[in-house]
Amino acid sequence: MQEKSILESQADMAAGTETARSIAAAYLDRIAALDRAGPQVNSVIEINPDALQIADERDRERRERGPRSRLHGIPVLIKDNIDTADRLQTTAGSRALSGNIAAKDAHLARLLREAGAVILGKTNLSEWANFRSTRSTSGWSSRGGQTRNPYALDRSPCGSSSGSAAAVAANFCTAAVGTETDGSIICPAANNGIVGIKPTIGLVSRSGIIPISHSQDTAGPMARTVTDAVILLGAIAGPDPQDPVTVEGEKFGHRDYTRFLLPDGLEGARIGIARNFFGGHPRVDAIMESAIHSMEENGAVIVDKANIETIEQFRKTELEVLLYEFKHDLNLYLATLSANIGIRSLKDLIRFNAANAEVMMPYFGQEILIQAQEKGPLSEKAYLEALAENQRLTRNEGIDRVITDLRLDAIVAPSNAPAWLIDWVRGDSHSGGSSSTAAVAGYPVITVPAGYIHGLPIGISFFSTAYQEPALIRIAYAFEQAILVREKPGFARSVRLH
Repeated sequence: MQEKSILESQADMAAGTETARSIAAAYLDRIAALDRAGPQVNSVIEINPDALQIADERDRERRERGPRSRLHGIPVLIKDNIDTADRLQTTAGSRALSGNIAAKDAHLARLLREAGAVILGKTNLSEWANFRSTRSTSGWSSRGGQTRNPYALDRSPCGSSSGSAAAVAANFCTAAVGTETDGSIICPAANNGIVGIKPTIGLVSRSGIIPISHSQDTAGPMARTVTDAVILLGAIAGPDPQDPVTVEGEKFGHRDYTRFLLPDGLEGARIGIARNFFGGHPRVDAIMESAIHSMEENGAVIVDKANIETIEQFRKTELEVLLYEFKHDLNLYLATLSANIGIRSLKDLIRFNAANAEVMMPYFGQEILIQAQEKGPLSEKAYLEALAENQRLTRNEGIDRVITDLRLDAIVAPSNAPAWLIDWVRGDSHSGGSSSTAAVAGYPVITVPAGYIHGLPIGISFFSTAYQEPALIRIAYAFEQAILVREKPGFARSVRLH
């Protein structure tokens, strides 16, 4: 099943050369050989014990009534901060929530089941979606251990959707779902050489997802191709009464995004180059210049120096908002858990971590949790002013201004620098990304593989204003088809310099 797309797998099942069971079993065998053993990518935190039984049921349905959707019988992995009402736990990678079985599916999990997908299991992540410590190591959790980059096992997969990205890259599933607050889909997708879509806030429901920030959190698809990511996006997007912001999303969203997969999608597209995201690494810049040249050759109108001038102005206010919202939102989520879990508030979590420090905090602490606990209610002036400042700087004076003034369809920037070495002593040395402005604004981003540096993947990000997924999909798909650079990972122990 290596590199098989959703449509190829559907064709195989329609022809009878594969079944949902045979496809799921092949992925499970590959996970056993290469994730749990072998190279030990360690991307899957838990296998669904009912996966093959569910696959059998999807096969029976296909025989009797035909497929429900393009995802019928397709194995999908989802991040371990997304509730599933089955035998899988939902823990955000923390042993503090060990044994937590959700009472009901997250909205997106329910939509996946209704589409006929096979939830194969859950993926590891940076614990608490990387909102625990200022010195954290991406891809590490107390429950799941360290996820590794399948292109070079000593390199970071980035985070926090580390396992979802690494599993897709390593062909442990057809596609996966990640979540993002700031960079947690885009960075791991880029570091692991796959496509990631961070949707507009409101397109995909947040209900049933362990939260950080209701103003920035969203789930999104991660896949090896733009087509597969777009199919998955259509399946998980939609209105949810439990998440009122999705009511607006319903006005601007689409049931099927595949109609925007146009090979000539670059023709006439006005694409702005955000040069102030360049300069971090000369070989990344070279890959970007090659990508810009390719877009121009395929009919795009390149608008140079489409800089977002506010990118350094909202770092403090972003953190302020996240700290306030994390305390508020997480307390609401934890209060719904079964009493036998024992963690019903952020204060309980901090106490648990401190009491079990050798297991919970062997490499880094919980400074961010403590900072969040010190915050007051969302009615406080400090929070309201920081939120307004964030929206002004990233929307009105940020992405919206550049898009409007230059009449752009999209802005492009590097998604990442080459993956850094995993370092449990000093923590992450992340650099070279461009996700924050769109993340804080709540706007969409798509990252697509653009090249490699010593075998490490580099991605290019396309972003725009709210609900402009159709334009971004047209551009990203046409760009992907123009260059087709994705390479399978080799599970190298380390990068070979040559």
